[in-house]
Amino acid sequence: MFDRFKHIVVEGAIGAGKTSLAKRLAATARAEVLLEDADANPFLDRFYRDSARYALPTQLFFLFQRVTQLRQLSQQDLFARQFVADFLLDKDPIFASLTLTDDELQLYRQIYTSLAPQAPIPDLVILLEAHPDTLIERIARRGRPIEAAISESYLVELTQAYTRFFYQYNAAPLLTVNTEHLNLVDDDADYQLLLERIEKMRGRREYFNRLD
Repeated sequence: MFDRFKHIVVEGAIGAGKTSLAKRLAATARAEVLLEDADANPFLDRFYRDSARYALPTQLFFLFQRVTQLRQLSQQDLFARQFVADFLLDKDPIFASLTLTDDELQLYRQIYTSLAPQAPIPDLVILLEAHPDTLIERIARRGRPIEAAISESYLVELTQAYTRFFYQYNAAPLLTVNTEHLNLVDDDADYQLLLERIEKMRGRREYFNRLD
């Protein structure tokens, strides 16, 4: 299924459902799945409690983790097998711009610039969008203790930053999906609609929205 997309990335703000959808797409396509390992980041819990102090180590840990994962993948035969990831390295600076001081951001950008060229360009990026209120509800429903301290104001800033970034993103074909009225993980009919939409993808930027 959708064989022409060997490298698919599912993106979205916290709570958008990107990891769950990436897993389901990978299972459908019998593809390899490449997931961000947030639990491995020893600074993340402390970041949610004291963002000013732990923003830089949290951000750098994720940057090195993502680059390492992509490098390992590139060292294999990148085009021998299809894979689906739940992160796009290009969007990594979004979080840095929201949380780092000016000096920290300058240091981060120097490191990012030296590492980013190692990342392969996806064949398709699927961006999951939802209102911040919806994201908060989803985060609360999944009940992860580490996410309990995420504030509504931070999610509002984050969703706005995602919108600005992907409005200008043109490195790969982009399918933006409004998930307010779609359950792509638990509803087979909704998921099938997405698969059909992916198959019909022809342009560089397309939008999928289903209203009740």
